[in-house]
Amino acid sequence: MLSTMRNAMLRSARPSMIRPTPLLRRSMFIQTASTPNEDALKFLPSHKILGENAATVEFVNGRQAYNSPLARKLFAVDGVRSVMFGPDFITVEKTTDSPWMVLKPEIFSILTEHLSSGAPVLTEDAQAAEDTAPNEEDSEVVSMIKELIDTRIRPAIQEDGGDLLYRGFTEDGIVKLKLQGACRSCDSSAVTLKNGIESMLMHYVEEVTGVEQVLDPEEEIAMKEFQKLEQKLDEKNKHQEEKEEAAPSL
Repeated sequence: MLSTMRNAMLRSARPSMIRPTPLLRRSMFIQTASTPNEDALKFLPSHKILGENAATVEFVNGRQAYNSPLARKLFAVDGVRSVMFGPDFITVEKTTDSPWMVLKPEIFSILTEHLSSGAPVLTEDAQAAEDTAPNEEDSEVVSMIKELIDTRIRPAIQEDGGDLLYRGFTEDGIVKLKLQGACRSCDSSAVTLKNGIESMLMHYVEEVTGVEQVLDPEEEIAMKEFQKLEQKLDEKNKHQEEKEEAAPSL
């Protein structure tokens, strides 16, 4: 994830090129770039994905990918957790226990075959980002926040294979955002929000007092269930340790 927004905008990704399969068209090649989230990898095909100024499209499970033939193929790979399409990149997030050395060749093969065939990435036209679209009801402050997100923050986040959605501005000065792609599940997402996005917004818009990450209702439920499971496992481990300490030594 981004340690600071300034570093994200200054540095450029150093992609490692994967050679194309010789049986396919030689004009097709794909580069890969690592992201700060070791479970997410950014694929950079020589062909455009959604085109310039298009909003990113993210699928967090195969059921959501009904309008994307390419995403459905990627979700068919065991270990793929989420897929996000950007203007000229594809971010694939994997489960932690799935090694990239196994997944990368299969993902590369799917991307090369699909993109070389000319098949659509989406069956519906990609639309401009709706979260930051101008609105007559927007105050001057909200308009400034949206402009910063579109012109400064979103491009920097996309450099690391992620994106974000503007979810509102509260009366006490809190900007609500939802992280996506590589940034969504990265351990340093809090650093991205505080040291990067929050610092920039507070610098340019004095009315902003902070930034808060928000989750969709289903994500909040999943998070609570995961926390409950962690608590049960901790209690079980603690109980086991107490039993071992109390057992007489032979």
